[in-house]
Amino acid sequence: MRLTIRATTGLALAALAILATPAAAQQAHAPTRYDMAVAAGYKAAITCSAALIGGRTQAQIAEDELHGIYPEYDAIVHRLDARIDVPQGRVTVGYGEGMPPRIAQWSPVTGCTTLPIGTVPVPRVAGDQAITPRPVAANPAPWPLGDSLPRIAMMPLPPVAAAFDALSYGKGSKTTGVVVVRGNRIVAERYADGFGPFVANRTWSVAKSITGTLIGIAVGEGAIKVDQPAPIAAWHNERDPRQQITIDNLMRMASGLHSDTAGNRTDAVYFGGTTVDENVVQWPLEAKPGTRFRYANNDILLAMLSLRSALGEERYRYFPRDALFDKIGMHHTVAETDWHGNYIASSQIWTTARDLARFGMLYLNDGVWNGRRVLPEGWVKRISTPSGPQPAGAFGYGATFWLLDKSPGVPADAYGAFGNRGQYVVIVPSRGIVIVRRGEDPTGATFDIARFTADILAAMK
Repeated sequence: MRLTIRATTGLALAALAILATPAAAQQAHAPTRYDMAVAAGYKAAITCSAALIGGRTQAQIAEDELHGIYPEYDAIVHRLDARIDVPQGRVTVGYGEGMPPRIAQWSPVTGCTTLPIGTVPVPRVAGDQAITPRPVAANPAPWPLGDSLPRIAMMPLPPVAAAFDALSYGKGSKTTGVVVVRGNRIVAERYADGFGPFVANRTWSVAKSITGTLIGIAVGEGAIKVDQPAPIAAWHNERDPRQQITIDNLMRMASGLHSDTAGNRTDAVYFGGTTVDENVVQWPLEAKPGTRFRYANNDILLAMLSLRSALGEERYRYFPRDALFDKIGMHHTVAETDWHGNYIASSQIWTTARDLARFGMLYLNDGVWNGRRVLPEGWVKRISTPSGPQPAGAFGYGATFWLLDKSPGVPADAYGAFGNRGQYVVIVPSRGIVIVRRGEDPTGATFDIARFTADILAAMK
């Protein structure tokens, strides 16, 4: 079966100001051949994951996942045709004469991988593993390990309904799902048309908090120590000052490494087909580690790369699934890699609102799931406690998690995982509540998660 997608679209800026696209990047210019290649890679990557992991249709992808993206790609993407080849487990997007199309290749373990610019499509051969995309279906086990909910009426929470009107919490915002958990029970749940409890979309930077969780599990296993230098092979030289960067520095966005844009956009890795071990390890120091906060995708990519060295190849390949997702019932979650097998765990994890609710519940219960300790004692306090330099603005930062300790109407112990296009998981330990908001917010639309959280908490008194 071969389908053709013609869509307008693209990727949006983060709700946080530090993730805003630089003004120079927003200026109109004639796209270069490389711009065209990256835009095609963007469309291939998003289309592959949204269709083969999320179960989304052609029209839905055009309307949501590929709507309101970075301006420099938005002007290009709608002109490109994406072709989904289900038997081959592949999406291809042509972009220029004389070059093969950009390719995103699906696998059952790591979802869709963007191949390098210039890769020529190779037909699958007899004996290859069959392409069988994950079914978008319920797990019949009882909640929270499964999706069978008790027959209890949901709470009528007005803020949940208001989140879907594109005005109440941010003009132009587009909410795709909300789940509210109190204790171990879902008390409110709602989805936009085309989404639902088993439809995965991209976490964006919520993946950073998932990476912090995987590091915590590895710490509990004794595989790694966060206060020691990150084991990055490219830095193993006595003359390389980057050897002093610890994993804790990386988790707190305090590596001191240079990055060329605010928010450290990593388009070459996300959509260009370059790899973490090629691209991310080469940035130089420009500040002493631990002395400056600068939000950077690279810091989290390096933290995850450290796990590859610490765990070994076989354990690393299955680690997100075996150590976390399957343990807490996140069966609709897929972490994706580059073509060298490095997890791009600063952004490229696809999951559902319910799976993120489970993720929040793990933290609500101090790292214990179903009576079994998943995270080591003290880890929840570590990731939710500020240390060293802090960002300017409304939110503080712990270690891969944002802090809502300055938000009116929100208890000071609240913290959360935040991501581009309006992905939020807010944990409020003192109230026993987890709030998940999923979105496909277009460029320039900001969802006010602090006010939404305050309104939810007020409505649940």
